[in-house]
Amino acid sequence: MAVPYPERLYYTDPYLTRFEARVVERLTWEGRPAVVLDRTAFYPTSGGQPADRGTLSGVAVVDVVIREEDGAVLHLLEEDRLPDRVIGEVDWGRRFDHMQQHTGQHLLSAACERLLDADTVSFHLGAEVSTIDLNRPRVPLEAMEEVEDLVNRIIWEDRSVASRFVQADEVAGLPLRRPPQVEGPIRLVEVADFDLNPCGGTHVAHTGEVGLLKVLRLDYRGEETRVEFVCGGRALRDYRRKNRIVHRLSTALTVGQDELEEAVSRLQESLKATRRELRAAREQLLEGLAERLLRSAPPGPVRVVRAVLEGYEPADLRSLAQRLIGAPDTVVLLAALAERTHLCVARSEGLEVDARALLRAVCDLLGGKGGGQPHFAQGSAPTADRQRVENSLRQAASILETQDPTSTE
Repeated sequence: MAVPYPERLYYTDPYLTRFEARVVERLTWEGRPAVVLDRTAFYPTSGGQPADRGTLSGVAVVDVVIREEDGAVLHLLEEDRLPDRVIGEVDWGRRFDHMQQHTGQHLLSAACERLLDADTVSFHLGAEVSTIDLNRPRVPLEAMEEVEDLVNRIIWEDRSVASRFVQADEVAGLPLRRPPQVEGPIRLVEVADFDLNPCGGTHVAHTGEVGLLKVLRLDYRGEETRVEFVCGGRALRDYRRKNRIVHRLSTALTVGQDELEEAVSRLQESLKATRRELRAAREQLLEGLAERLLRSAPPGPVRVVRAVLEGYEPADLRSLAQRLIGAPDTVVLLAALAERTHLCVARSEGLEVDARALLRAVCDLLGGKGGGQPHFAQGSAPTADRQRVENSLRQAASILETQDPTSTE
């Protein structure tokens, strides 16, 4: 049944966290027990701001949503055991955090409009960070720092933040940052001498309560720029976390914090040099291994190089196989043991051998998969049993004995 539109106490007093109310409807919503109250201080999910949490007469409120058909505020409960009259208690820590982030967003959006001529097209208040999307591509970081400076100046000036309802016919003469998205009475939130905007969310009474706004990163998305930011307690926690990271790094590298960037740069250059040396050493190792494998291959019209290796990556197998098939009349059957066995089958140019067919034969024996070209194929199998892998390569090699692989293509 339709219920009266509830009295929303958070509109007039966002600092109210305890209230009395009467249950006017009981229902099940998305598999949970829920109630509608005649009045509520619980803010429902709306306008980019998440819902409040708290309790009703000791029962946890796990979500608060608006029923679109009649505007009723539904309080989703952890269990179905409420009296007809309840005492509501809103989680103040969560509420105040949302007030800080939402008021900070108004300041950030207003500053972006003033300094960048950029409008906010969407806002999301997340559990860890909040974002706005601006209708301007690739906003430079330097320009956003100027925006950040302006926002924090307004915060530290501790300007008043007030809300009021106006009728639709009063809106035309007001300097709104954006037009209202609803019909009927319109709630406006005003930051003194800085911003006036339609909004149904909860806000602090003075900008000083926002504490600090910090832009964390910019994400360029086509014709829009996403701005990720934190305010108040979140900004403090973010600074504390990053300060700990800087302390740990500076201790580990035995340098001052101001020298960290240079120290990391030196480490990167050293790492690049070490990788170059490692690649060169690896290439020498593979070259030597290829020579030994070729020398140890049984004589015949076609040399069949068969080897099961340990400590080699798939890329090493590929590189080794390329070296081996550089020799004429050579067929290669290689395996590298790890958590899975990596396989590589290849043959020299001019041989009538289908590397894919040989790989399929090995994979069939080992329960693996793979594919490739007639001259070069790769795969893997879910086993690390050396004896089983060696037997599978041996059986695949025996297939060559029934063929004449030396005929010219």
